[in-house]
Amino acid sequence: MTDLPSILPNLIGGEERPAESGRSFANVNPHDGSEICQVARSEAADVSAAVAAARAAQPGWAATPAVQRGHILHQVMNALEARADEIAAAVAAEAGKRLKDSKGEVGGAILCGRFFAGEGQRLFGRTMPSGTPNKYNMTVRTPCGVAGLIIAANTPAPNFAWKVFPALICGNAVVLKSAEDTPVSAWLMARICEEAGLPKGVLNVVHGLGAEAGQPLVDHPGVDVLSFTGSTAVGRRIAESCGRQLKKLSLELGGKNPFVVCDDADLDNAVKWACLSAYSNAGQRCAAGSRFLVFESVYEAFRDKLVEATRAQKLGVEEDCDLGPVINERQLNNMLGAIERATGKGAKVLIGGRRAGDKGCYLEPTVVEGAAPDDEISQTELFGPVASLYRVRDFAQALAMANDHPYGLTACIHTRSLDRALAFSHGVQAGATVVNAGTYGSEPHMPFGGPKQSGNGTREPGTEALDVYSELKDIYLNVDPAKL
Repeated sequence: MTDLPSILPNLIGGEERPAESGRSFANVNPHDGSEICQVARSEAADVSAAVAAARAAQPGWAATPAVQRGHILHQVMNALEARADEIAAAVAAEAGKRLKDSKGEVGGAILCGRFFAGEGQRLFGRTMPSGTPNKYNMTVRTPCGVAGLIIAANTPAPNFAWKVFPALICGNAVVLKSAEDTPVSAWLMARICEEAGLPKGVLNVVHGLGAEAGQPLVDHPGVDVLSFTGSTAVGRRIAESCGRQLKKLSLELGGKNPFVVCDDADLDNAVKWACLSAYSNAGQRCAAGSRFLVFESVYEAFRDKLVEATRAQKLGVEEDCDLGPVINERQLNNMLGAIERATGKGAKVLIGGRRAGDKGCYLEPTVVEGAAPDDEISQTELFGPVASLYRVRDFAQALAMANDHPYGLTACIHTRSLDRALAFSHGVQAGATVVNAGTYGSEPHMPFGGPKQSGNGTREPGTEALDVYSELKDIYLNVDPAKL
């Protein structure tokens, strides 16, 4: 971050540009409230310029053989790896993380990029027999065109990688709308991509607020495929716009993920993973564990262990801390309000539930019990370090409660029974299921997403992301035997 400008510019067609309006907004460190820099406050005109640059660059990038695109991405990954500490420092400052966590996330982003660079040597189509003599059938993948990408702030580097690199390897040009709370990491990674050999205009970055920069990107007719990670409420609005345009769309939305503790679970291991699922990254994971469904016979034992483990959690961004701040003041106030409304309906806060410290956006790690399954705190993704406990009689009730919910992103179960593990994994309505660990931990070569209000059926990353960022084309070759 040694050359961080005072006003973070957009990257459009290989040029760094301020917002056309000249306006900017503050990028704030959520740990202490200090201003990191000002950021270009883009609007529709800036988005249009970025889309125009992408459309101009895309044909040349698409004409570059996929194997060569993969080679360029490998060079990009080498450059990102060489500057991993610099990227991690940016992530740690603007997202409020421990440096070692930021380094881990940057490493994950590079692994993701290397995976998709390798896909340049594959991008498989199929050959299939024809029912007609002297006719040969095949499919090939073609780029969509311009990909509009809108990412979230919780894990800035992986969020960048999960969308940008599959879009690029498929031959698309990209317009990325950075998360308004973490724009520096997106700007820095995009700069490094260009410096490492990515053609100018193939990757464009615009900063700004959702309504002012994100919505114009969604609505722009020059965007051929749109991918969004964020809240279900915003995802619905995006889906409505893309539906009217018949625009290809990928949505990865919220989660309120069940964490089942059976009567035969290793409780110490379950509590360890409960804390990691609920509190690591300050609970700011769409895959965070937030609904803990605990068998009655071990409920008190698990509850007491969880409360003690929660009490031991240390807040801060130093290396010996367990969780940092939530991303901004608005999110913090939303969580505090939800906790207050839950206690007003009879729920009990066992520990936490208050703002921590006199600076920054810290919420005490919180355990709540006694909320009804249909209460707001049970149904709404808070995106913070809040765990809600629920008693269940047995496996059947645990599975039923896990599924009786509008979200379906991830789930986990703690049990020593193979029968329960298999039955839960196949029976739970979730896109990812984990046995005897946390509700998170997706790897970059695996598909991620979920049914219900957690998405629209697409999956990123993994090879399934290629289906988002490419179109299939049938090719039929007819041979005239008389000319052989």
